[in-house]
Amino acid sequence: MPETNIPHAQSSGLGEHFGDLPCSVVLSEPELLGAGFRSFDRFLVSKPDRNGAPATFEREVLKSGVVVGVLPVDFQRQQVVLTRQFRLGGHLALDRGDMIEIVAGRVDPGESPEDAARRECHEEIGTLPLKLTRLIGLTPAPALSDEFMILFLAHVDAGKIPAWAGNPCENEEIAVVRYTITEAIGMLDAGLLHSGPTIIALQWLVQNCVRGRGLQK
Repeated sequence: MPETNIPHAQSSGLGEHFGDLPCSVVLSEPELLGAGFRSFDRFLVSKPDRNGAPATFEREVLKSGVVVGVLPVDFQRQQVVLTRQFRLGGHLALDRGDMIEIVAGRVDPGESPEDAARRECHEEIGTLPLKLTRLIGLTPAPALSDEFMILFLAHVDAGKIPAWAGNPCENEEIAVVRYTITEAIGMLDAGLLHSGPTIIALQWLVQNCVRGRGLQK
């Protein structure tokens, strides 16, 4: 996993048993089940059960590592910049494969999350952020993948956004779409969006819109 300066949780004053905790487990060497854009591995997991007795079981995981998610907002125009592209998972699960999403992508080895966020904005929406603010970290699907996403707010000039973007080397054909903040929140409220990180990012915007404007200064 690349060095990403992931912050440790700050003390909440709630006590040591609140929140996500480390787990005492022993893992086997990974057994590679498949390799493609990401690898799919199987582990033999050994950990005590709730009574302290040893227990061993198998688990599979999609190896993804550290990624960034970026919510680009133009607070002057009151617009949110999102992407629309094909997602096989959305197609198989919901027959909604043409999905609206925030900017997102991997953190390359030796790259900081901030640099990855800037690069992904340039690749996926055709412009660099004027300012980045790190928001939260989340695991989108911890039962399936080791992916850890660091979510950012990006201040952008929506007037510089092209209609299409994407990295041809990754077979990306991304439509860049702009909505007013009101329209984006309306899509969220109407249940028209299904990308987990996108929903979380827009919920953050709903809860912090006034503070978000302040971050622009």
